[in-house]
Amino acid sequence: METPWGPLAVSDAHVHFFSHRFFESLAAQKGAPIETVQAALGWELPDPDPSHLAETWVRELDRHGIQTACIITSIPGDEQSVITAARLFPDRFRAYAMVNPTDPAASKNTEIALATGLLRGLCFFPAMHRYGIQDDRAAALLDLAAARPGTVAFVHCGVLSVGVRRKLGLPSLFDMRFSNPIDLHAVALRYPQLRFVVPHFGAGYFREALMLCDLCPNVFLDTSSSNSWMRYEEPHDLRTVFRRALDVCGPKRLLFGSDSSFFPRGWNAAILDAQMKALYEIGVNAEVARAVLHENLQHL
Repeated sequence: METPWGPLAVSDAHVHFFSHRFFESLAAQKGAPIETVQAALGWELPDPDPSHLAETWVRELDRHGIQTACIITSIPGDEQSVITAARLFPDRFRAYAMVNPTDPAASKNTEIALATGLLRGLCFFPAMHRYGIQDDRAAALLDLAAARPGTVAFVHCGVLSVGVRRKLGLPSLFDMRFSNPIDLHAVALRYPQLRFVVPHFGAGYFREALMLCDLCPNVFLDTSSSNSWMRYEEPHDLRTVFRRALDVCGPKRLLFGSDSSFFPRGWNAAILDAQMKALYEIGVNAEVARAVLHENLQHL
């Protein structure tokens, strides 16, 4: 891809894989036919066979010059959709699955999914599912991840806003008591061999996310989304965010992410453009840009 530093490879650490099963879940919660939900959203309804959505995403990544992407399920129990995609396109996708430790079947299902060798990340959303990341039920899943080198623990912290739920008039009964990155401190220390990723610079807990990274060298930040959390605190601009993150975390623990999700919008190129502009304006050199935009994710 052509960038302000010349041609560089770009990989995306944060893409949502909105499968047909995801739409089925929304329809069930809404108590409406899936076609009604699709029409209300104005989004394309994917085929029940996830391989077709995988093919669509590969074409989309090709169109934008993106080398690889971490694809994330958006409901627990949908791990087979991303596993299918990673099996078909192992050089393009890293499969991540949302897990809910409060589900009694979570450990068994996660163990089965990890045994495929294709699931590379477990995604924890404590506020969404109303548990603490230090909960023993979360530890049971972290134990499974830690037992498989190369598996990532993705932990959402901070403000959690699910636009699709708002558009459909569905309640979001999240609990922000479980959103602070500081809660992850003791956990990250307990699993030094496991790599943790906190998305969106901590999504409103930027200071706490930086403290966590400073104390735990196995914690990474992903840069995804519009980062609208900047409305809540200083800094209010992306340049300052990147400058402070690079100062505390260094260039090797930041992962570019777009938070892309639905079609027909597809891959959100505007996110990359804004982040490259910010990085260039603070004087980042090509070596650092290469690390943030691609190499760090490959090493992870």
